[in-house]
Amino acid sequence: MKAIAPVINYLKEVRVEMLKVIWPKKEEVIRLTLVVFLISGIVALYVGALDYIFTKLLETLIKA
Repeated sequence: MKAIAPVINYLKEVRVEMLKVIWPKKEEVIRLTLVVFLISGIVALYVGALDYIFTKLLETLIKA
C-alpha cells in the first residue's frame, strides 16, 4: 500500500495543475491549424520543386 500513496498524490497534483491551464478557444485552434497546413503545403511545394530540379539536373549529367 505504500507504493500506491505516491501515485495518488501525483495524480492529485496533476489535476491541480491541469485546472491552471488556459485552454485555447475553438476559433484559435482552427486558425492555428490552418496556418500549420498552409506552411506545410508551402514547404512541401518547395522541397518537391527542389527534388524535381535536382532529378532533372542529375538526369542531364548522367546522359552527358
